[in-house]
Amino acid sequence: MGIQRVGVVGFGAMGSGIAQVCAQAGFDVTVREVDQAAIDRGYANVDGSLARLVKSGRTTADDARAARGRLRSTTDLADLRDVDVVIEAVVEIMDVKREVFRQLDGICGPGTIFASNTSSLPIMDMAAVTRRPDRFAGLHFFNPVPVMGLVEIVRAITTSDATIGTLREFTARLGKTGVVCKDTPGFIVNRLMVPYLLGAIRALEQGVASPQEIDEAVKLGLRYPMGPFELLDYTGLDINLHVANVFYDEFKDPNMAPPPLLRRMVAAGHLGRKTGKGFYEYDEKGQRRSST
Repeated sequence: MGIQRVGVVGFGAMGSGIAQVCAQAGFDVTVREVDQAAIDRGYANVDGSLARLVKSGRTTADDARAARGRLRSTTDLADLRDVDVVIEAVVEIMDVKREVFRQLDGICGPGTIFASNTSSLPIMDMAAVTRRPDRFAGLHFFNPVPVMGLVEIVRAITTSDATIGTLREFTARLGKTGVVCKDTPGFIVNRLMVPYLLGAIRALEQGVASPQEIDEAVKLGLRYPMGPFELLDYTGLDINLHVANVFYDEFKDPNMAPPPLLRRMVAAGHLGRKTGKGFYEYDEKGQRRSST
């Protein structure tokens, strides 16, 4: 039968992107947020993203309107009772995620698949609060969701082969490439990327070079599209600190420990593009200011 109706919990940067690509792929999507203000912000994200896709010629105005029409919103988790899959995209706090899934488990039918968009937290710790650990997996999208082509499909030790097969088919229908990986901190991409980003911060602490020089060296020498400090600012220093803490708690590897500079910048509220200042400074539109 497969997936036809999708529920998304959380309508922020990631949730709105996930909801959008599902609607564009023809799925009926119900999004749940805590209040109308959060719903309005999510719709603004979707409308802006669709407008950019139309302007760039990547979709038509008619298709964008059709996708928008397949989105509905609610503040009540009970409105997700009839969906085939729920994708959770709330704040990266385990207790919050577990409570969402605990409530959903009493609302949704036994055949509904639960998936978390977490970038680093253990899938099994969330699956354990439900009565469907075989139908529970990670479904980690990348930001910005409408642009990035990868989805990590994370298999917990209880996830069934049938669930993995259904999610593979689902991600393919979204036009994404799904890669299956184990339920370990950081999965694949962050497992490789976080040590690289932390190493860049340590190089800065040690006076190896400035953020600008390190970014230029990486882009030109390794042909990466963004340097490490550009990427840190884009994704958010608070998010990177959280992921580094998860890694260190799991592995106790000094190379995974958050550098002191990262901790101090987060404490100061210098979180990157979203606050106007990180390793670089940004204007109110999120554009990087000149360093002159």
